[in-house]
Amino acid sequence: MQRGSFQWMKSLNKSIILNKIRTSGSISRAQIAKETKLTPPTVGTIVKELIDQGIVKESNLGVSKGGRKPKMLIINNSELFIIGVDAGPNDIEVIITDLSGNILDQSTKLIESAKTNEQFLQLLKDSISDILSKFTILHDKIIGIGVAMHGVVEVDSGTSLFATNLNLKNIPIKKELEKTFDFIVKVENDARAYALAEAWFGQNENINSMLVVNIGRGIGAGMIIEGKLYHGEHDIAGEVGHMTIDMKGEICECGNRGCLQTVASGPAIVEKTKSAIALDNKSLLIEKLTKSGSELTGETVYQAACDGDQLSIDIFEETGNVIGIGLTNLIHIFNPSKIVIGGGVSKAGSFILNPIKRTIEQRALTSEAKKTEVILSTLGTHATALGAVALLLVELFKADKS
Repeated sequence: MQRGSFQWMKSLNKSIILNKIRTSGSISRAQIAKETKLTPPTVGTIVKELIDQGIVKESNLGVSKGGRKPKMLIINNSELFIIGVDAGPNDIEVIITDLSGNILDQSTKLIESAKTNEQFLQLLKDSISDILSKFTILHDKIIGIGVAMHGVVEVDSGTSLFATNLNLKNIPIKKELEKTFDFIVKVENDARAYALAEAWFGQNENINSMLVVNIGRGIGAGMIIEGKLYHGEHDIAGEVGHMTIDMKGEICECGNRGCLQTVASGPAIVEKTKSAIALDNKSLLIEKLTKSGSELTGETVYQAACDGDQLSIDIFEETGNVIGIGLTNLIHIFNPSKIVIGGGVSKAGSFILNPIKRTIEQRALTSEAKKTEVILSTLGTHATALGAVALLLVELFKADKS
């Protein structure tokens, strides 16, 4: 579906009707007219166009209120498709899904060889082309490409201003991908895209305010305020990993000292564990590493904790305490009704979640703040790519009054 076709679907009334059908599950034409205040002829005309386009279909008949049973309308989730891209920091994952987020296929490419903007863009294009080549029959039914990019993103232009881990700046992702593929392209910071994934696919859609924290190689967050993703004045909202926790701490990759991600990210956990092992020759980790002949990883620390290794348990306890301090700061500023924690570090489960909750309980200002719901994400390894998919769903279903 070329960009022009997508824009055809984006008129105000079409978006109002689409969103009403989506949020209702199934609904009649008459009920749409009643609830949206649009005239029945307008609703009928637009619904016919949406059925012809394939995005809406008729389902089982509704309940009669004295006359004929009304024909119910639902979103035809399996008729249109979206490309979602999780770009970095270590690899590029590309998925193709239907409108319900059901993944048809995925591929992953390492990006360590991308040393320039041009090399990164070419790798991005190649990754998308590989997926598209498998689904040529669906080409006209793809409504767009969403890209979740690590680092600082200028959302309006779709430009990666600073890809921290690649040390690349001013990458024109939207411009280049739209020129190459002729689909509408939406680009967003990866942590904020993760928040959208939770809102659309994580059973959190009706949450009014939510903080989603992605803790992996770095730490980022997405904030949902009044049901909408918050960007801030200059698109850097959510860079919580660079919240200063220790003025005299380690130097972060951003150049500052003591950022949250220097003490609570995946690499930070590994470094803390290495230092602790040097002082504790009783740790099961030494035995595990000696037997396997492998390098220390966060997964190794987690497995040792599961086996009862006290040093590993203590590392997660300390990490959870620090994350809890950071989240308490955010509760005091943002006051979300819910916090969702995702990313690789969240796989430590209760080893990290319990100290986070205890720290918030100890430090939050009010009894209500102390009860802020904190949970681990259940979306799995494709969460950020699904967030990229959600960028197009937001664009499709929102009522754009511009």
